[in-house]
Amino acid sequence: MNWTKKYPGWTMFGAMAGLLFFLWGVAIPLSAAPAPIGPAAQQFTEGARITVWLTLISGSVGVVLGILAGIGKLSKFMPLRLLCDFYVWLIRGTPLLLQILFVWLAVPSIMPTSISLSDFACAAIALSLNIGAYNTECVRAGILAVPHGQVEAAKALGLTPLQTFLDVVLPQSLRVALPALANNMASLVKDSSLAYVISVVELTMVGYRVQAESFQPIPVFLTIAAIYLILTTAFTTLTAALEARLDVGQKR
Repeated sequence: MNWTKKYPGWTMFGAMAGLLFFLWGVAIPLSAAPAPIGPAAQQFTEGARITVWLTLISGSVGVVLGILAGIGKLSKFMPLRLLCDFYVWLIRGTPLLLQILFVWLAVPSIMPTSISLSDFACAAIALSLNIGAYNTECVRAGILAVPHGQVEAAKALGLTPLQTFLDVVLPQSLRVALPALANNMASLVKDSSLAYVISVVELTMVGYRVQAESFQPIPVFLTIAAIYLILTTAFTTLTAALEARLDVGQKR
C-alpha cells in the first residue's frame, strides 16, 4: 500500500515531525558511538541543523526568484526578458563553487562598508541565486503548459490580466512545476555542502574537522553520508506527499 498517496496529509506531518525529532535527537545515538563519532555527536547535530537552515532559507528564496524570473522570461517587456535570460544563462553556465566564492570575496568589496555579510549569509545568497535559476526554467515550463483556452475563458468571464494570471495560470503552473521544484530542493540539501569552503560550519565542515583531528575518515564520512541520506529522505518524502496532496500527475 502506498501510504504517501493514500494519506498525504499524515505523511507530510510525519516527515516534518520526523525531521524535527531527528535534528534535536540525533546526538543521543551518535553519543553512544565509539570515537571519533561519540565525542563529536553534538558537533554533528549542530552541523545538520545548519545544513537544514541553509536548505530551507535558500530553497524558499529560490522559489520566489524562480517565479519572478520565470514570469520575466515570458514578459513582453524586452529589457526584463533579456535580464532574466542573462541571469539564468550566467548562473547555469558557471560552477556553484565559483558563485559561492564570488559572493563571499567579491560582493563585500563592492558593498558599503556599513554592511557586513556573515559567512552563512554569503552561502545562503549564492545558493538562493543558483537554485533560483534552475527554478526559473521549471516555472516557465509550467506556465507554458497551462492551456491557452483557460486564459481565453478567464478573459471571457471578465477577469483582468492580473486576476487571470494569479487565479488561473499561476496555481496550475506551480502544480505542473512542483515535481521539478521538489527535485531541485532535494539537490539543494547536498549542494549546501559546498558552503564549507567559506568556513560555514555545516555538516561537511564538521566532518572535515573531526577527521582532521582523529585521522579516521571512514567512520566520519560514513556518519556524514548517513545523516545526508536521512535529511534527503525526509525532504523527498515531504515533497512526494505534497505532490500527492495536490494530485499532481493524476488523471481525473
